[in-house]
Amino acid sequence: MTGPELTGPETTSTALRRFTARDGAELAYRETGAGRPLVLIHGYFSTSQVNWISYGHAAHLAGLGFRVITPDLRGHGESAKPHDPAAYPPDVLADDAFDLVEHLGLTDYDLGGYSLGGRTTIRMLVRGARPRRAVVAGMGLHGIEHTGGGNAHFRKVLTGLGTFERGTAEWRAEAFFKQIGGDRDALLHVLDTAVDTPRADLARLDTPTLVVAGTEDPHNKTAPDLAAALPNGRYVSVPGNHLSAVAQPELGHVIGEFLTS
Repeated sequence: MTGPELTGPETTSTALRRFTARDGAELAYRETGAGRPLVLIHGYFSTSQVNWISYGHAAHLAGLGFRVITPDLRGHGESAKPHDPAAYPPDVLADDAFDLVEHLGLTDYDLGGYSLGGRTTIRMLVRGARPRRAVVAGMGLHGIEHTGGGNAHFRKVLTGLGTFERGTAEWRAEAFFKQIGGDRDALLHVLDTAVDTPRADLARLDTPTLVVAGTEDPHNKTAPDLAAALPNGRYVSVPGNHLSAVAQPELGHVIGEFLTS
């Protein structure tokens, strides 16, 4: 779940494009800029437009010479939202991202994501993706090793809509879900795709990786541990909590500094 609101400094999206995943699902993505390919994956409940375009991150990175490729995850945004549980096997989000990389013919690229997108980035690395550099934002070691806790929170939200006390974490999550216009049934199935990644698998990843989280984000408690678990990990914090950090220009700036250093 990422994004306190749907508007920001950059609200004009690039043209929407589509590709077909290996199981026939029609998935959407956007491109901003030209240059070195950079695939950025959004968080749960969110979209590529909200996470990467609306707050100006894609435009900033395009200005640094990147071709910013931002897919909408299965069950989100403009991508297919099937209600058949069979369309959501374990690790299908990584499968879809691999299919996009293949569709675009990318061989030398950078890769990253926020929250669920960061977890998907780790799953791709574990399964053999070899970007030049990677970014895992809005995520810590605990959320990589143990996906069940966060998923239980969101399952509670989606199965109890309209029952939460104003101001609670569940109420805020529901408010964002409603603002984004999410598909409840599809998003519940997305939770079933989660795969835990043990620390031993992380220890085998040699891709230079930036781990970045908001100072008030609960994931920030174990974000330094995630960076330490990666042989070439680097930790940086930015202002904000899990919802607000993605809206701050500092996020795009630290990503750009890492990718161009």
